Amino acid sequence: MKTYENQGNKDTRSGFGAGLTELGQTNENVVALCADLIGSLKMDDFKKNHPERFYQVGIAEANMIGLAAGLTIGGKIPFTGTFANFSTGRVYDQIRQSVAYSDKNVKICASHAGLTLGEDGATHQILEDIGLMKMLPGMTVINPCDYNQTKAATIAIAEHHGPVYLRFGRPKVANFTPFDQKFEIGKALHLVDGTDVTIVATGHLVWEALEAVKTLNEKGISAEVINIHTIKPLDAKAIIDSVSKTKCIVTAEEHNHLGGLGESVARVLSQHKPTPQEFIATNDTFGESGTPAQLMEKYGLNANAIVKACEKVIKRK
Repeated sequence: MKTYENQGNKDTRSGFGAGLTELGQTNENVVALCADLIGSLKMDDFKKNHPERFYQVGIAEANMIGLAAGLTIGGKIPFTGTFANFSTGRVYDQIRQSVAYSDKNVKICASHAGLTLGEDGATHQILEDIGLMKMLPGMTVINPCDYNQTKAATIAIAEHHGPVYLRFGRPKVANFTPFDQKFEIGKALHLVDGTDVTIVATGHLVWEALEAVKTLNEKGISAEVINIHTIKPLDAKAIIDSVSKTKCIVTAEEHNHLGGLGESVARVLSQHKPTPQEFIATNDTFGESGTPAQLMEKYGLNANAIVKACEKVIKRK
């Protein structure tokens, strides 16, 4: 079994900041806009090095999206930055009309997604943003798993023409993917080979899936792990090829089970290869205040929950 080593916990939002800093040096068309959260989005270096290409919009997220859409007309590649809750729910009309409907080349970059922003509480813990964004025609939705992958994704989306939603988080999590990786939009990553069950995970849950594999292996269960960093467009072939071997699947995400990765996978399976599936996701609920670890435990978004889901779905084969 292939194993992955944690190179040291790092926050994915810092991966975004590092990627944006590099883009500032290599692509003069990249501009950045922030809604009064420069430090939280790690946009400090870009602002310092390229003040003429940085726009502090203030607490006016709808205006930020409109400005970003306008900047694309002149050939600029705008990266907007604020919390995921404000990047989607607060400005959904502006994204739909000014960005998606108009096919504008705006990169909507969203930090503090999911439950793991922790103590900020339920009003800031958006668990429906993937669903909101993936339903917009033409919108690419990306949810990387660690610092290195978030940096690579940030750089890659600058070369992709069209609107993108890039989702990442606040806490420090395991950093285990290659620092020099090539990020390919829409291409799933096959991390571990297995024969008994497929685990398809995204974002912070990828590391939890890898931790779950260790326990499953001790139980004599061979689990395959696939990192779905791009939720739309979804790599259907990778999923179908895997379940053709394992005959069952568990999807894992830090998001509501309604509208998230799991539902996208279920659609693929229902059309091409009906397969028993279990969902690791929040169950039609808002979050609450607490530490990231406490919340992931309470809402069943960790390695232990993945192990139990795998054992359950295997019995349904």
